[in-house]
Amino acid sequence: MTDTIVTPSSEEKLLPAVVYGLYLLGFTNGLTFFVGLIVAYVSRDSAGPVNASHFTFAIRSFWLSIAGFLLGLAIFVVGIPLSFVLIGIPMLMLGGAIMGAIGLWFIARCIAGIYYLARGEAYPRPQSWLI
Repeated sequence: MTDTIVTPSSEEKLLPAVVYGLYLLGFTNGLTFFVGLIVAYVSRDSAGPVNASHFTFAIRSFWLSIAGFLLGLAIFVVGIPLSFVLIGIPMLMLGGAIMGAIGLWFIARCIAGIYYLARGEAYPRPQSWLI
């Protein structure tokens, strides 16, 4: 009988990679954002420490991006009726810029998560607001 030592880097990387992939695919169809979120929530409790950090990071990425997107959308929507008198045009631009920046931020977080996952490491700051 052989004894095997399980190290954190020997955890299965498939499910966190699927979550990140579903998140990135969500920019084409929108639905897979939610599928990735469900997979992350379901898998987090039974995951090892490395994968649990990635699932926590993915879940926080989703909710923080939703909050930022809704903020940008609210500014954009308020700017729509005001744009008829031309004072809402800067609000439209600001809301669009916020939504675009949140999209880029979300993509950067997914890429950072994939980077650490490929190295077999836990995400170092899964509770962080930044990357």
